[in-house]
Amino acid sequence: MSTFDEREAAFEAKFAHDEETKFKAEARANKALGLWAAELQGLSGDAAEEYALTVIKADFEEAGHEDVVRKVAADLDGKADADAIRAKRAELLSAVKADMTKAAD
Repeated sequence: MSTFDEREAAFEAKFAHDEETKFKAEARANKALGLWAAELQGLSGDAAEEYALTVIKADFEEAGHEDVVRKVAADLDGKADADAIRAKRAELLSAVKADMTKAAD
């Protein structure tokens, strides 16, 4: 295998790893958002965990995270608007990425 082939394989492996890490961070942030929204709805325990899973699943409806924002906004029924939900999700995603970086070190 040539040096070029080795570099190509390394770049492909890094890309796959980065995409997997991004997917995990997005899923964890969506779960955290779901738990936050569950708390606003008065859910706790298993009910909150089940609701958080529905938020994670909502992210598979379309590309991006607007599907999650729409679902949570509809479920919260005016307790938080879409902009507040987006801000909370961004905050949670940042925290999740920081935690994942610490864990990797």
